[in-house]
Amino acid sequence: MLMNTATSADQRFSGLSDDEQAILDQADRFAREQLYPLSERMDREEWWPPETFARIGETGYFGIPVPESLGGAGMDLFTSGLVLQAFSRWNHAMALSWVAHENLCLYNIFRNANDEQRQRYLPSLCSGKLTGALGLTEPGAGSDALGSMATTATRDGDDYLLNGRKIYITNGPVADVLLVYAKTDKARGAKGISAFIVEKDMPGFSVAQKMVKMGFRGSQTGELLFDNCRVPARNLVGGLDEGVKVVMSGLDLERAMISPICLGIAERALELSLDYARTRVQFGKPIADFQMIRAKLADMYVWVESMRLFTYQALRAANDMEIGGGGRGSIHKITAASVLYTAETMNKVLNEAVQIHGGTGYIWESEVNRLYRAIKLLEIGAGTTEVRKIIISEELLRG
Repeated sequence: MLMNTATSADQRFSGLSDDEQAILDQADRFAREQLYPLSERMDREEWWPPETFARIGETGYFGIPVPESLGGAGMDLFTSGLVLQAFSRWNHAMALSWVAHENLCLYNIFRNANDEQRQRYLPSLCSGKLTGALGLTEPGAGSDALGSMATTATRDGDDYLLNGRKIYITNGPVADVLLVYAKTDKARGAKGISAFIVEKDMPGFSVAQKMVKMGFRGSQTGELLFDNCRVPARNLVGGLDEGVKVVMSGLDLERAMISPICLGIAERALELSLDYARTRVQFGKPIADFQMIRAKLADMYVWVESMRLFTYQALRAANDMEIGGGGRGSIHKITAASVLYTAETMNKVLNEAVQIHGGTGYIWESEVNRLYRAIKLLEIGAGTTEVRKIIISEELLRG
């Protein structure tokens, strides 16, 4: 009875309903059984298991906020965040590829594409038959992704010709479908950008290189080349020169969905640290008996729970964002604050986790080391820590 009361208190503190808790628990079981066994090899070899996306799709974990009529689950963004949290506990590299497919590509297409485009692409993306990616960042355009964008799209009859490069593209080397941004009116700068659905077999598209990373190693990252890539005009998404709306709305949703990755990794790090502290014996007793280790564990617990509340509240705030919304106002500030806080706090959690593990934590092959190497990407991707602070301060001062 006492254990049930404690569990109920944890759930009440998290704010999760019974249904939400059940979804999180089910996704956790799936990830532990199906994704965790892949994680060590994915990191060691930068290996991509090609059949896994289809397995995830068969289980119903793609297209979560997409209507059932298009192959989705008909749920919401918050539910997607819970699934991502669970996946990140057990295989954060697969979780990163999952969110690039689910949120950056699939959900962006659902929110911004026309009915014909939705019917053409979403069922196969939801089933996992097709793998999706987003093409925004370029070699010379990182934090200034819009203003410095050099990739262009020029109308040529019934097609557009795309020319340029995209870099650091998650899922790029294995993607079948990509949502790609290019300048259609260079004179208008950031306001002259359009979005296109590009298929890997379209003439002029190629993967220039697969990139080797410090962390998230099994998640495939690449540089993409567009050399007069011929894309049908019907694959223009959201209207000509309207790409900035797609980008900004998508970035706020992306930031909201990065926080569950941070939370899941931090949860796993705390679990590993508790197990290690109970079993590692020094001076004749478990190191969990030492006050300094206990202090670290207590700090980690507080940090993880604060991450949980910030993550869930930001996801709920972004849950019903209108089409074309984002990129401004409170939601812009909240999602930036969420990922700023969770990424920086995850850093603290993982630092203590490695410290508790001592020499074991410094060894590349250890699981806690694998988690530790994930820190920096989450302080860089979807707008660096510095960009996040700029967003927050600008919205505060505008207020």
